[in-house]
Amino acid sequence: MWILPLVGYLGSIVCFCFLTLAIASGLYYLSELVEEHTVIAKRLLTRLIYFIIVLQLLLCAVDRFPFFLTLLGIFSHVVYLGNMRRFPYVKLTDPLFLASCVLVLVNHYLWFKHFSHHQQRAYQNMSTYYDSPNVPTFTEIASYFGLCVWLVPFSLFVSLSASDNVLPTMGSEGPSIAGSSNSGKRSQGMAKALVDSVRSAIGEITAMTGVKRTEESRL
Repeated sequence: MWILPLVGYLGSIVCFCFLTLAIASGLYYLSELVEEHTVIAKRLLTRLIYFIIVLQLLLCAVDRFPFFLTLLGIFSHVVYLGNMRRFPYVKLTDPLFLASCVLVLVNHYLWFKHFSHHQQRAYQNMSTYYDSPNVPTFTEIASYFGLCVWLVPFSLFVSLSASDNVLPTMGSEGPSIAGSSNSGKRSQGMAKALVDSVRSAIGEITAMTGVKRTEESRL
């Protein structure tokens, strides 16, 4: 077969493009919701952080999750909670913000390493092929990563974007002051800036391609 594999590759590319557009649209929509309901978003994020801390304590006490990794996860969420002091303001050079970015990667790496080693030991201890190893399923591992590792950082990333009356432009010190020269400008947060920059880059590439094709057709 020659054509069917090409159709499979083409379908995968199309699905990836649609998935990327869906994620970008969701980020933009969530950012708009945060702009309209900043106080509610702060309250929900704070309660979410407390909920995940309690959940990690229960996993450590009941399911015997590793103590030091659980302690690292709780410490990470305490650091995430520190970003709520000036919510939804963000300063990219803030030590708490930088520490949060590092802790997300460290938590992901260490927990991924833990689950990988746990599965390897379980399969090595199998006496026969028909034994069922006592290991968490893929759904359980993915759910743990989604809830206890990535949910709060992702929510903070989406929430740290609001209108000019709530959140200043990235890298600025505070919201615009009435009467200043920049008071009429609309600032953007991280999520919106990311989506808008990608969209503008795609528009520029498309425009350049269209100009080149027009010039070639004229020649």
